[in-house]
This record gives sequence, C-alpha cells and structure tokens, in this order.
Amino acid sequence: MTLIHKLLGAAATLALTSGVAAAEPAVIFDLGGKFDKSFNEAAFNGATRWATETGGTFKELEMQSEAQREQALRRLAEAGSNPIVMTGFAFGDVLNQVAPDFPDTKFAIIDMVVEQPNVKSVVFTEHEGSYLVGMMAGLASTSATVGFIGGMDIPLIRRFGCGYAQGVVAANPDAKVILNMTGTTPAAWNDPVKGAELAKSQKSQGADVIYAAAGGTGIGVLQAAADEGILSIGVDSNQNYLFPGKVLTSMLKRVDNAVYDAFTEGTEMTGGITVKDLKSEGVGYALDEHNAALVTPEMKAAVDAAAAKIISGELVVHDYMSDNTCPAATF
Repeated sequence: MTLIHKLLGAAATLALTSGVAAAEPAVIFDLGGKFDKSFNEAAFNGATRWATETGGTFKELEMQSEAQREQALRRLAEAGSNPIVMTGFAFGDVLNQVAPDFPDTKFAIIDMVVEQPNVKSVVFTEHEGSYLVGMMAGLASTSATVGFIGGMDIPLIRRFGCGYAQGVVAANPDAKVILNMTGTTPAAWNDPVKGAELAKSQKSQGADVIYAAAGGTGIGVLQAAADEGILSIGVDSNQNYLFPGKVLTSMLKRVDNAVYDAFTEGTEMTGGITVKDLKSEGVGYALDEHNAALVTPEMKAAVDAAAAKIISGELVVHDYMSDNTCPAATF
C-alpha cells in the first residue's frame, strides 16, 4: 500500500472524487491529532462551526509523520480542495514549494508566514494572551513560584513563556518562574507522560501554578497538576472543563476563528499576513463556571485592566521573537 493510500485511509472524509467534492475546503491537522484538546482541536472546531452554519462539507487529514506533509498537501490540491488550511509552523517550507505549483488554489497557514500570492498567513500575539494568564498565576500563587512547560523548543513557544513570565512578575515582582521545554522534535507535542514528569518536577521546586503550552503533552501537565493538588493553566482551547476547579484559566488562541474565516472567505481569500491580537480577540483568557471560584474579583479586575492597557498601546508586552530575549526570565 502506498503512502498516499495510507493517507487517504487515515481520513474518512477525504473523498477525492469529482463534482461536489471538488470545491470543498480542507484542513490538515498537525502532529498530535485533531482531538488533542488544544491547538488542533481548536482548528477542527472552527471547521465544524463553518460546516454547521453553512451546511457545507470539508475534507480533513490528520498527520501521522513528518514525511506526509508535502504529499498530503499536493494530493489535496490536485483533488481540487480550495481553500486548504494548514495548522502549524512546520508546514511552512512545504507550502513554499507547493503553493507556486497551484496558483489557482488558495492556502492558509497558521503560525507561520509564507510569502506567496495565494497564501494567507495567520499569526497570533501569543505573548499578549500569555501575559494575562501570567498575571493571574502571579496573583493566585501562594508560594511565589510558578512554572511554564512548553512543547517543542522553538521561538514561537518561547514567546508564550516569555509573555507569561512578564505577566507573573508584573503581578508579583518577587515571584520565581521555572521554564521547561519538553523536547526539540515534533514528538514534544504529544508526550503527556513527559509533561506529567516535568509538572511534578516543577512542583518539587515549589511551583503551585503551571502553564502548559505543549499541545497534547499539556494534557499530562494538567492531569499531574490536578493529582498533585496545584493549579494549571490551559492553552489554545478552553481547557478549564478538563479538571474543574483545578485549572486556573486557559490562554485562548482563537485558531478556530482563523479556520472559520478561511473557509468563509473560500476561493475569494486574499494573500498576505493577518495578525490576530488581543484587540481583535485573537487571544485572551477563559472564565467560566469551571474556574469562576478560583478567580477573585480583584484578580479579574487587575487582569482586565492590563488587557485594556495592552489594547490601547499603553502597555507593550515584549515579544521574544523580536530579538530572542526575555526581560523577565531566562530560558
């Protein structure tokens, strides 16, 4: 069986037929799977919302290995999917090669900038949202020690950690921030056992609030934090419901809106860079019935005041990716 046949078998909705299917949009999920309860699942939710509201259908494909990226993307384009949305920076190099070969196909990539006329690049100001949950962590911590566990060690994830650290020290200048990364390969996105081990290690160093920005690995962090009697912070999707009363909040990254918007624009999508920031509600924090008891009115007021200052420009959160430095912590 060829790799392409395996790819087709892995996605039940990938109907490569003519006629109606030819105009369907498509989404390719990155490693970790569409039900990672985080980044990929947010993308799936956006596609599903579009289908529910419009009555349309879409093709979907879950990545099983790095080797599948180019063949999967080309196969979808050859089959007439339009637009095609990719979740994750790792599609960048492949899309740069494939997009020119299909000038009539519109592509959208999340978390990476690809400068091709038929590509829409969607990026988020993760440092702004992370600053807000960092403030909440600093205010909630009783040990003045908090943690951050990232997935793959890349500048994008360091941006999360740096924004978080800035928020923590803004709320408590004496606080200590422990920063760990899970690994240096894509496997770091889907290793909940390693995530749990890191969370327990951070607790042993005094951390009583831990922020996970690690895809599927983060589920292990949240589980371990709940088991150890400390608080966690979710990421991308609202993860408060996973461990009610144990997840302080979640840093929302509206990947769902990015996919929904791309599907809605369809073949009329224009290229260029779209930045989804705090002002446009591209990032934020989650407050619901699952964490309401953990967030005091004073905490909410302080975080909302900081959000207003960020939106107005009065407060500028340092972006790690601008110079690979962090004023609030050392990686």
